[in-house]
Amino acid sequence: MEYYAHSHPSVDRRDWHRLSEHLQDTGDRAAAFLGRLGCADLGRIAGLLHDLGKYTREFQDRLAGEVGRVDHATAGAKVALERYGPKIGKMLAFGIAGHHAGLANGVNGGETSALTDRLAVRISKLDPVWETQVTLPEPTWPPIKPRDPEALGFSAAFLTRMVFSALVDADFLDTEAWFADREGVRPPRGMHPSLAELSRRLDAHMSAIERGAERSEVNELRREVLRHARAKAAENPGLFTLTVPTGGGKTLTSLAFALAHALRHEKDRVIYVIPYMSIIEQTATVFREALRVDEVDPAEFVVEHHSTFDEDRVRSREARDKLHLAMENWDAPIVVTTAVQFFESLFARRSSRCRKLHNIANSVVVLDEAQTLPLPVLRPCVATIDELARNWRNR
Repeated sequence: MEYYAHSHPSVDRRDWHRLSEHLQDTGDRAAAFLGRLGCADLGRIAGLLHDLGKYTREFQDRLAGEVGRVDHATAGAKVALERYGPKIGKMLAFGIAGHHAGLANGVNGGETSALTDRLAVRISKLDPVWETQVTLPEPTWPPIKPRDPEALGFSAAFLTRMVFSALVDADFLDTEAWFADREGVRPPRGMHPSLAELSRRLDAHMSAIERGAERSEVNELRREVLRHARAKAAENPGLFTLTVPTGGGKTLTSLAFALAHALRHEKDRVIYVIPYMSIIEQTATVFREALRVDEVDPAEFVVEHHSTFDEDRVRSREARDKLHLAMENWDAPIVVTTAVQFFESLFARRSSRCRKLHNIANSVVVLDEAQTLPLPVLRPCVATIDELARNWRNR
């Protein structure tokens, strides 16, 4: 019997999405997302197991429209726990069981059933053929270093979220690509200018500003701030501060540092986190003007993600479509977002909000006006920034 992951209106099932291909391709994507972070095997296993429950007659009947909802996530979570034990296996089980419903509590379920309850449920027996079509690797625990012994649980929870994020994004992208191929279209993803190209554009823009600026003490101080920040970009990745008074050129200086640091240390993108809605659009506009080229709408690669974004400012339908897709997973070279969006996503449980997390890893994150973080949430926010800087960069 052939097993499928997704159906298609075509009567000929040869046009349906083969389950073995979907599992393999999802595993490959998730492994690629986590490979530079030292977690490729965890991503691959999660991808290979996430839809294992589709190796049942009940789910195949559902694809044919014969039955209603069928749980297809719990089977893979159970296999993960059985094969890899209470450490790696349980961490994988959280993501696999929740790749549609969202991350659950370990016990005492809230919005969704707790993982212990999910794992205790009796499910349909899998067709043993899956073991001939799915080859599971032997993983090693990634080189995660908590800041102290008390932070071990926080670091482990962060790892769980990152693997979950990579799995969810890989699953969405593989499914999206398959359906797009059936329809003969190509999703407008990627194809962004490189960080090197954006850095060259910024250099040209800054040079033009300097040539046109009058000689004054303030402008000389601005140039000195920029030179200093660019020099610091060569230092090893970690935590940096830039303290500049209003009018000192902080916005473009911080972008210059971020791009230079990203290029020097092979980072994937720049994420600019802003506390106030009143200045987020202004900052994004400054970036777009600095990085503009006539033939490309900069809204395609300077992605604003916040609740008041006005998409009518984007010139073309194609650019809007590309922007919407980039907002789903922050797969763009520059993201401008709010502190609320950034930090709430890092502590979220829903798959749609967690999907972007693996793209925060190995990024240069700039916290604008960092002193404005609310005191009641300062400790978890600072712990999150420390965790990103400590453990989630390329290895």
